[in-house]
Amino acid sequence: MLIARTKKNLQEAVRVWKSGGARIGFVPTMGALHEGHISLMNLCKTRADRTIASIFVNPTQFAPHEDFDRYPRLEEQDCIKLEDAGVDMVYLPSAGEIYEDGMEPRVTPGKAAEGLESDFRPHFFGGVVNVVERLFSHVQPDIAIFGEKDYQQLEVIREMTAAHDMGIEIVGAPIIRDDHGLALSSRNAYLSPAELAIARQMNVILYEAARGTITPEAAADKLLEAGFHKIDYVASRWGRMLAAAWLGKTRLIDNVAVGTACPGS
Repeated sequence: MLIARTKKNLQEAVRVWKSGGARIGFVPTMGALHEGHISLMNLCKTRADRTIASIFVNPTQFAPHEDFDRYPRLEEQDCIKLEDAGVDMVYLPSAGEIYEDGMEPRVTPGKAAEGLESDFRPHFFGGVVNVVERLFSHVQPDIAIFGEKDYQQLEVIREMTAAHDMGIEIVGAPIIRDDHGLALSSRNAYLSPAELAIARQMNVILYEAARGTITPEAAADKLLEAGFHKIDYVASRWGRMLAAAWLGKTRLIDNVAVGTACPGS
């Protein structure tokens, strides 16, 4: 597996691959990789001739009070996982490499960014679209894979890519869950055993709302009864039932397709 830390080295390899007719697939991540991330790599490998992953903890999508400094950074372990997954190259840029022209926005999020996450993290999607636009300009992929767990983010990126005529196919990958149905997330590592048991109720309650057994408002109440400390939202959009809720200092998000029943129910 190749490792590139600069745009120059990255693009040298991409140029060689493209000159041979290779279709380039890209999976951007912030590291602390788990099975959910690896599933994105595996999907990318079925859709492209070469798979590139990036690891970059993007400062512009964190507010000052959020967990940028605490976010796990496990470069060596992550690279081993990517190599084992058959990824062709990992891009490990510095903040200076990504924001060589400064951190001022080059693109702005569209209508998909309105509401939900933006009501509670108004800075977030501005940071996301600016880092993704820069990563796309560096990697120049034909296809990019994003997980459906961050469903609003997926829609924001689809909208940005189309609005700027980037010619990149954006593919959403299904959510990977643990044996109890909890959506895999790097932030799950923050949870205590007691909090983990509570977190595993989120998807069960979301499925109730998704099939219309309870309203989104009732689902929010049930999450509080289950032990969540604060609910940012439970809402239906894009044919999904989406939620964001807090357990202590950890904020979890999840979503399920409207009309679906909980597996095994």
